[in-house]
Amino acid sequence: MADPWLALEFGADPDERIAQVGAAHEAFLSGGTNPERVRDVVHRSWRRSVGALLDPEGTPPVELTGDDLESYRAAHPLARVLPLFRDLLGGIATDGAHLMAVCDAYGRLLWVEGHPGVLRRAEGMNFVPGARWDEAHAGTNAPGTALAVDHSVQIFATEHFSRPVQRWTCAAAPIHDPATGRLLGAVDITGGDHLANPQSLALVRATARAAEAWLAGPPGQGGSVEPDAVTVTALGRDEAELRVAGRRIRLGRRHSELLVLLLQHPEGRTGEQLGLDLYGDDRLHPVTLRAELSRLRRILGPELLDSRPYRLRPVVRADFRTVVELLERGEVAGALDAYPGSLLPASDAPGVTRLRRLLDGQLRAAVLAAGDPALLAAWTATSAGADDLAAWQALARALPPGTPRRPLAVARVQQLTREYGLSGATWLQRPGN
Repeated sequence: MADPWLALEFGADPDERIAQVGAAHEAFLSGGTNPERVRDVVHRSWRRSVGALLDPEGTPPVELTGDDLESYRAAHPLARVLPLFRDLLGGIATDGAHLMAVCDAYGRLLWVEGHPGVLRRAEGMNFVPGARWDEAHAGTNAPGTALAVDHSVQIFATEHFSRPVQRWTCAAAPIHDPATGRLLGAVDITGGDHLANPQSLALVRATARAAEAWLAGPPGQGGSVEPDAVTVTALGRDEAELRVAGRRIRLGRRHSELLVLLLQHPEGRTGEQLGLDLYGDDRLHPVTLRAELSRLRRILGPELLDSRPYRLRPVVRADFRTVVELLERGEVAGALDAYPGSLLPASDAPGVTRLRRLLDGQLRAAVLAAGDPALLAAWTATSAGADDLAAWQALARALPPGTPRRPLAVARVQQLTREYGLSGATWLQRPGN
């Protein structure tokens, strides 16, 4: 297949393909075998869905409703792009056969629009604003899988992990912040089998790129990013990405660590301090460190990196600093949205390790203090929160009985309790019970 993100090859029979993949899906659920003639992107997603302990007959939970939903999506960056989505996809959203949907980086549907009849049918699978459609809660689906693999993708009929969703076909593309590169969410079109064509995938790809261009435009015309902005993305990745003068530069491990340390210390660091931050002792010959800094200066440009002490000019921004600033303003939901993962997780530089622990600890503490089920669910979906027993316990307590997510949270608590060699039967009791 020329494009592995397309669901059907040219000339393929949709009904035959539905039957083939449906049989492979049933065989996979029965024995976990490697299905033949199933796209790799779909097979990998099925495996992630099984790993999330999903019920293939289940539907995603609705996490935000009413005023909570309204305030959350009003503050989301993609709210500024909603008129553009409606302009580009408005015809699809009203033609009686399709839906347009926009979700955040955690798969929460922010807007779902279309013909009232199609909307009513979609309600049966909880494809509604406020529902959680990432893979961990909904299994294989276009918006959730697009977020998981950070690529536009089409999911056709029986390729969906959840059986109630297999009557639908969808195409989605991720959207990134043009300044920092962080994932903001995804745009999706959902409908019948006829959507499995190159045009639908091209349409959501073009819409996502148009949204990013709009966000990057001049202030007052949709965007808020300075044209000369220099940004660093270091969360959830082992090597930082630098955006400068319209270029994207992937830095090596040592330059990534140096840049993060300099960003954390805007007042500047001496060579000796940087040596301790990087290596934990002063045995490194200073010539080596000066050589690394010299190479970093060539990448950044002499106008961005000063010496004596070494420090960055204030025009350099970083995603991890954004998270800290949001926490300082009490915007815990915004901080979680801006947090795709831990800071340079593979780094063992003492200064980076301390900063990583501090940032993760601050975010965790804010989430636990808030006690909000949506925030707790978002934290436990991160790499730092996936094994956080206290957070899973708080989530299980916060979810009302009967909600689909609660049994999964309880099961995860029990699993972690066994793995940690702990025991206890009172954690599920709510305060005052």
